[in-house]
Amino acid sequence: MNKILRVNMKELTVKAEPTRKEYQFLGGRALIARLLLDEVKPACEPLGRHNKLIFAPGLLGGSKVPSSGRISIGGKSPLTGGIKESNGGGVVGLKLGRLGYKAVIIEEIPRNEEKYLLKITADGAELIPAGEYWGLGVYQTAALLRQQFGDKVAVSCIGPAGEKKLAAAGIANTDTNGVPSRYSGRGGLGAVMGAKGIKAVIIDDSNSGAGEPANPEQYKEALQQYSRILKESPVIKTYTDYGTAAMVQVTNAIGGLPTRNFTTGHFEGAEKISGEALRETILSRQGKTRHNCMPGCLIGCSNVYVDAAGKEIVSPLEYETIALMGSNLDIHDLDAIARLNYLCNDYGLDTIETGAALGVAMAGGVIPFGDKQGAINLVHEIGKGTILGRVLGMGAQIAGKVLGVINVPAVKGQAMAAYDPRAIKGVGVTYATSPMGADHTAGNTVRNQVDHHSAQGQVELSAKSQYTVPVYDALGLCLFTSAGIGASPEVLCQLVNAQLGTDFTPETLFKMAADTVKWEREFNQQAGFTKYDDRLPEYFYETPNPATNTVFDVSDEEMDQVHK
Repeated sequence: MNKILRVNMKELTVKAEPTRKEYQFLGGRALIARLLLDEVKPACEPLGRHNKLIFAPGLLGGSKVPSSGRISIGGKSPLTGGIKESNGGGVVGLKLGRLGYKAVIIEEIPRNEEKYLLKITADGAELIPAGEYWGLGVYQTAALLRQQFGDKVAVSCIGPAGEKKLAAAGIANTDTNGVPSRYSGRGGLGAVMGAKGIKAVIIDDSNSGAGEPANPEQYKEALQQYSRILKESPVIKTYTDYGTAAMVQVTNAIGGLPTRNFTTGHFEGAEKISGEALRETILSRQGKTRHNCMPGCLIGCSNVYVDAAGKEIVSPLEYETIALMGSNLDIHDLDAIARLNYLCNDYGLDTIETGAALGVAMAGGVIPFGDKQGAINLVHEIGKGTILGRVLGMGAQIAGKVLGVINVPAVKGQAMAAYDPRAIKGVGVTYATSPMGADHTAGNTVRNQVDHHSAQGQVELSAKSQYTVPVYDALGLCLFTSAGIGASPEVLCQLVNAQLGTDFTPETLFKMAADTVKWEREFNQQAGFTKYDDRLPEYFYETPNPATNTVFDVSDEEMDQVHK
């Protein structure tokens, strides 16, 4: 990948330019951090002309390396006011990589109210009027675009939530079946895309071919080791069999499953929404318990959830959604959760942020906990853009302020994912101190064999994870590969070097990760963030989780050492 595509929405121009030397060995999240720090005013209005929306495949994008096609999408977040990289699966990263693009940078905003599609092919790129697509849900949008431009194209698109510039809006990416269900959901980047006047990006990689390895023999040997490690990993086998929903019983047992707006970490109905229940339901209805979001994936953690008649409701149904739309709302019905998931997807909403906002609405008395139809109705309110819908669509923190709910599970304006920080304290440290806000993918510690209820060692555990994750985000690798390959960084380096012709060592990869976090923190500091933003809401420090009888008791002094 040797070029960057710049799209100027004010002048309506597209231009490919060579990659600058200092960006040559950066990809994905690392490249986004560097580009935003270099080119965007940190104090700018996230929905204004000075912000930029960046699509960046990882360094392995476009290759045949299994599970290497992740896409990083970044910009200044309208939800947090800080830097944001939102990572998604599907085929968008793969196809951009095959076309040789290291990044697509969308800058400025339109002079008028016109809306556009951005089409990228091997022959170049162009902006196409998108008026007929504006207002459509993401499923219909992707289906129509694939009819118009061919069923082999990849699509990244927004729904009505992004068009309305709601801070809970994400960006949907198509999977191997052309379904726009792989979300770059966090941080409100769908609102940034809507502000730029872009409904969808269409990537046609016809006649491009996959990126061949620089050293085929070395690549073959490294690939065999890489594949063997992944296939032998018991953690990855669990993901293959049960998907991410395997975490329901794990977190519930620890006392960390968010329940009724994070008032406790134990859910009485957990067995009904567990990975085991999900698998049994899917199998009994002839759905799919294993599904690949990317070609050649060795994990297959996705699924296809169908109704009692065998008709697909949504793909995939994952842990974070099951928890935030299930236990967090006191709902123990997988069909209802799947329906909520589908609606959020179609309207273009992050299920984590939306689930947290619905939990706040229930805590505020808008509807009672456990009201399945009421929750569905509220998601429709968001999609329609009613006043109440817009309040909820701006995320959990804004919803709390409007509804008078003090206890809101959010950090830096972003809702927590499905781990109560009083029970899983390493994740709590990550929520508080990550530049991304409350983001579990920035440094999850739940699978470490430690006493999660103890404050001892949690800062070190979180820091180690936060400074490891960017390696995978920069390469474009699925983070789940780290469950197997994390203990063998030399094998990872051999694979990367064989593919790219580089001479990375574990030390240089971890240096890139450290630089990434440093650049992100520098951006946030210039945007006005201080160490006092690296804290959890006060009720997590003061109100015990009844499931564990613990509070979050990692001291501020320890928290300030995470990034030292």
